[in-house]
Amino acid sequence: MTRILTDVLPVSVLIPWRPQPSRLDAFDRLRAWYEREIPEATVRTIDSPDLVFNLAQCRNLGVAAAAPGEVVVLNDADTIPEADALRTAIAAARDDHRVHLPYTEYRWLGRSGSAEYAGGTELIDCTYELVHGACSGVYVTTPEAWQAHGGQDERFRGWGFEDAAWHLAHSTLLGSAPVRHAGRVYALHHVGADRFGSQYDANAALMDRYRGVAGDADGMARLVAEALSASRALAAPGA
Repeated sequence: MTRILTDVLPVSVLIPWRPQPSRLDAFDRLRAWYEREIPEATVRTIDSPDLVFNLAQCRNLGVAAAAPGEVVVLNDADTIPEADALRTAIAAARDDHRVHLPYTEYRWLGRSGSAEYAGGTELIDCTYELVHGACSGVYVTTPEAWQAHGGQDERFRGWGFEDAAWHLAHSTLLGSAPVRHAGRVYALHHVGADRFGSQYDANAALMDRYRGVAGDADGMARLVAEALSASRALAAPGA
């Protein structure tokens, strides 16, 4: 089986992670998968100082800490990719200033499929629901590609929309959608985050602004600049 070799280019896997009881099983299975399938990768977790778990901020911090030209895999703690598709994406991302997604099919296993996987069923044979339009879960990038379109907007806090907004920013500012590679990812079961309340409403309103400037490079550039300014202000001492 062909493997991506770290003597060609280092590969870091960053897992945004803040422990929650219902997520521990999926997290442990993901770590075991990397140890078995991509043993040459350096795998570590990353959290952010935000009191609310902030996926966008975790991803930005992880990429910012990478060396120039380094390939970084941003892997959600509940999502397992397929090894061949991930290796293909890693190889392709080395010299391409776009973000790569190692899947064309996003399978949510839910409680039933996750139980099957825990019982020894192969991922591809587990019960699932197909999630149309998914653009999150596993990203493959270099710092240069991530920074070229501003990364992800850290004003999306808690659950919701940071991935869809990022996809619009990437497509608008880089002139094409993220590059997909044939394969599947498998999202394991955990207790879902709340999808209501003032923060969720704020996320939805911000997403509407991204939709409003999709395809408008100047408008998107202004919105991304606003997001970066807000992130720097939050990171400033005494903020």
